[in-house]
Amino acid sequence: MFHRIRRRVKEPSEAQRRFFELSARLQDQVPLGVGGAPAEPDHSEPAAVVDDFLPPELRVPSHDQLDGRMMPWAQPLVLDGEMVACAACGAYRDWLILSTRDQIWLRCRAGHQQQEMRLDTAWYNRSAGPADATHATFEDCLRHLGH
Repeated sequence: MFHRIRRRVKEPSEAQRRFFELSARLQDQVPLGVGGAPAEPDHSEPAAVVDDFLPPELRVPSHDQLDGRMMPWAQPLVLDGEMVACAACGAYRDWLILSTRDQIWLRCRAGHQQQEMRLDTAWYNRSAGPADATHATFEDCLRHLGH
């Protein structure tokens, strides 16, 4: 019984036979448009100019147009295995992290600022979410973030 089953498996099915015949007939044929020169675009009509920019009130300034960026950081900040604390008052959480001129500054709730040399702009960009607002002054931004 197993011998008969094996013999049937060795023979290709009708669908396989038709596929092999069709592929043999199409083997030397090349589809249209393959291997030929690309078609030249028709320059007789000028392309329509479309203003695809957002209106000015919806545009976001790029970082070269900003003096800096800041984000809140509520949890403790741990760098190189040690928790960062404010040098003036000892606060260790509820930071504002400021990124300006390729420097990172930490600002505690009491308003003390210290530069953090272990952080860089790349870390800030990885950790910061999208900006939700832009402000004309530093004080406006502090007010917006609740400091």
